[in-house]
Amino acid sequence: MQLEIGQAQQRTNIAWIIIVASGVVAGLHIWKLSPALGIIRDELGFSLFFSGVLLGVVQVAGMVGGLAVSLISEVISQRRTFLVGLLLLVIGSALGALSSNAFALLATRIIEGAGVIMATVMGPGLVRLHAPLKTMNMAVGWWAAYMGLATFIGVFSTALALQHLPWHLWWAILSCVSLIPIPLILKFVPADSPPGSSAVRMATSRIAATARSPQVWVSGLIFGCYTVQWMAVVGFLPTIYAEFGLSAVAGGLASAVVGGLNAVGAIICGALLHRGLNGRTLLFTGFGLMALTSVLTFAVNYPAGLLWVQMLGVGMFSLGGAAIPTTLTRIVVDLAPPGGSAPAAMGLAQQIFNIGNFTGPMLLAAMVSWTGGWNSTWRLTLLFAALGSLLTLRLSRKNSPFATSP
Repeated sequence: MQLEIGQAQQRTNIAWIIIVASGVVAGLHIWKLSPALGIIRDELGFSLFFSGVLLGVVQVAGMVGGLAVSLISEVISQRRTFLVGLLLLVIGSALGALSSNAFALLATRIIEGAGVIMATVMGPGLVRLHAPLKTMNMAVGWWAAYMGLATFIGVFSTALALQHLPWHLWWAILSCVSLIPIPLILKFVPADSPPGSSAVRMATSRIAATARSPQVWVSGLIFGCYTVQWMAVVGFLPTIYAEFGLSAVAGGLASAVVGGLNAVGAIICGALLHRGLNGRTLLFTGFGLMALTSVLTFAVNYPAGLLWVQMLGVGMFSLGGAAIPTTLTRIVVDLAPPGGSAPAAMGLAQQIFNIGNFTGPMLLAAMVSWTGGWNSTWRLTLLFAALGSLLTLRLSRKNSPFATSP
């Protein structure tokens, strides 16, 4: 009880704002690669399929380590786990700057992936722990926006920087940027007290109870149905725009705007949740908009003069899709069963989330290689939008988390 009171007294806006900003910094390491792919492919020499692997491999640690990260946080605390994640990003990006071949770069992306999963699994719990109750949904909405913000900043800044700097130096700069949040977290985000190493068995029991919850699995699968689409489309946007004849800076800016619209959508959806809109409605709306706008974007061969229609379509794809991570971030931690663990619920959902991030670019690259063009993209997005809608229906049928979600 004393711990709960202490944590309630520690709720400040500055704490959750720093956590969200740190999440954005972590996300930069995912999105620095996308606009740099053309340059790196020319220098290191690898295929389009290997490009998809590079884009997705940063999620490998998340695919297998979400529950492990949850266990670590139960022992050393959520804040310390978050800080370790940032340090891994510093190390991974620094080593990436020294990479001289594709496989060395691939290895450093895996290190960065471990850092990203530590930050992204801990972020929602830390936001909920430190955000004032009256601004909780708004804070959660901003956390859900971290990826869109990271996409906007990462894609555009990288496209602009690589006009003047070698990519190795840009990797080193981003390594230094990742150091900045660490002293801010130590100063403004109060420490949370973990049970300690003596409670590992108890923590393992809570995580096992969570892993047996069907609702947590279904929510994670819904998450994956979103990320497999979003990462595939947005990850290859600079490449798609380059093939349409846009310059690296113009293509980077257009792709960055698409990512920024995802952040705008997440913030809007956080406000709608705060006003009491049902999360199920937001999920159905998100998947419906992703299906409709992806068909509008990719199923039609637009002439050069109507390229703006395709840009508008993919922008709405990103904006509307933001309803899905915002809603799920809000409800997943409430799905932990009695005797379960909220960080474990988020960790399991993040594992499936990252499977979508990892497989999305590779699935799209394989489909494009097979069909010979980007026009087939809508088939992939339509399939997963339909599957996500069916899973949402399943989640809302029995013991619905939407019934009690504010």
